[in-house]
Amino acid sequence: VENALIEHISPLSELDSVREVRVLGAIGVCELKEGLDRDGMARIQRALVEEGVWLRPFGKLLYTMPPFNCDELEDDHIKKIGEAMYKVVSSKPKA
Repeated sequence: VENALIEHISPLSELDSVREVRVLGAIGVCELKEGLDRDGMARIQRALVEEGVWLRPFGKLLYTMPPFNCDELEDDHIKKIGEAMYKVVSSKPKA
């Protein structure tokens, strides 16, 4: 899981709005340079759900903790998460 997260969420670090991308085991974090207010977090969450991914933004952080019970589809699931995070963060409107 860790290697797949590194592969699929690392591209987020190329975005101007991203301060840092971190992965530790099965936890991936995208830290934004600017925090989101409640409405901003709700917009980001709705956009992620529209992409088929359930993640909860928290202030400046967008966490993912993929489940361990998706062995045969693990990489596809994590790839989908990474792509959704990238799409949503790269299109995040300015605050």
